[in-house]
Amino acid sequence: MNMPSTPLAPIKGTSTGSWSASTCTTTRPAVRPRTFPHRPPGNATLPSLMPSRPSQMAGQCGAANNWAKGHYTEGGELMESVMEVVRREAESCDCLQGSGMGTLLLCKIREEYPDRIINTFSVLPSPKVSNTVVEPYNATLLVNQLIGNADETFCIDNEALFNICSKTLKLPTPTYDDLNHLVSATMSGVTTCLRFPGQLNADLRKLATNMVPSPRLHFFLSSFVPLTSRPSQPYRALTMAELTQQMFDARNMMAACDPHHGHYLRAAAIFRGRITMREVDEQMFCLRNKKSRDFIDWLPHNVKTTVCDIPPRGLDRSATFIGNNTAIQELFKRVSEQFTALFRRKAFLHWYTGEGMEEIEFTQAEINIKDLVSEYQQHQDAKAEAEEEA
Repeated sequence: MNMPSTPLAPIKGTSTGSWSASTCTTTRPAVRPRTFPHRPPGNATLPSLMPSRPSQMAGQCGAANNWAKGHYTEGGELMESVMEVVRREAESCDCLQGSGMGTLLLCKIREEYPDRIINTFSVLPSPKVSNTVVEPYNATLLVNQLIGNADETFCIDNEALFNICSKTLKLPTPTYDDLNHLVSATMSGVTTCLRFPGQLNADLRKLATNMVPSPRLHFFLSSFVPLTSRPSQPYRALTMAELTQQMFDARNMMAACDPHHGHYLRAAAIFRGRITMREVDEQMFCLRNKKSRDFIDWLPHNVKTTVCDIPPRGLDRSATFIGNNTAIQELFKRVSEQFTALFRRKAFLHWYTGEGMEEIEFTQAEINIKDLVSEYQQHQDAKAEAEEEA
């Protein structure tokens, strides 16, 4: 599932906006602000996540939580009109970054624009927040496609978002609007340098160069800070040290896995606000020394920093963290185990084969995700062996 990238604040001083999770356009998208009763600190209104331009709509149908229906039947019928929408938007771009229908669209975009960086924000199932029994099938088939057709994937799950809303932001009854606000804040932070000038700028290609040590290992953890409860926000001014510390805190990660269980292959920090490079360098140097055991030694300069002078609306400064950590395998292990439990019994398989899928596709997807887990584990074991030798 790829989610739309929506800026947190109206864009000033530039014509560059965003229309999807992977595209930056020269025209500002028309969005309708909505006010939410329970909202994390920041904006009084949030932009609607749905496009309001009829030209961006290709059809109205659902895949009924069936990856095969979205990838083969319903999605296949819509793909020609969807690609026409993509082409129209791509023609107006000055900086194109490129469930089952989402992965089908991903394949088509890869074919149409093979030289572009494809960036996705993908929601994976979590053990405590689930609304359909076939989620392990859909997630495994999704990851199988993302391994080959995406260049950067930011992994998100609803359990982690619910935990942030309830435990950190102290929201009594978090809604999906609250969850979407957290995701949009992260998206806005990641794409900051595409939209605003700064002291050190980086685009998605530079991000991929710095964050991806090998093509298959492009799945990232992410966090956005500061995160404080709304009543305490006026009385809480974070220092740079606190901001940096929060950024690496496992409780602020958008995916339900603990980075302390693994090691960072690469990491990036995107700061916004009136922050000097000296402050950034000092804090990252201290944190790098303090958490040296969390980083792979054989990859030099594996923490990248970027600074944008323009803060998010309602905040003096903020930071977005991106980490390529071997602990991400916890997500894939969990999905793989749930997939195996269903697939061993051929449970609900007829719903997928009835849409044109073959059983061998499930087997191949299972093998691919297990290979991905093994690759991350190899890097983690290599770090452990080096520490034992030392």
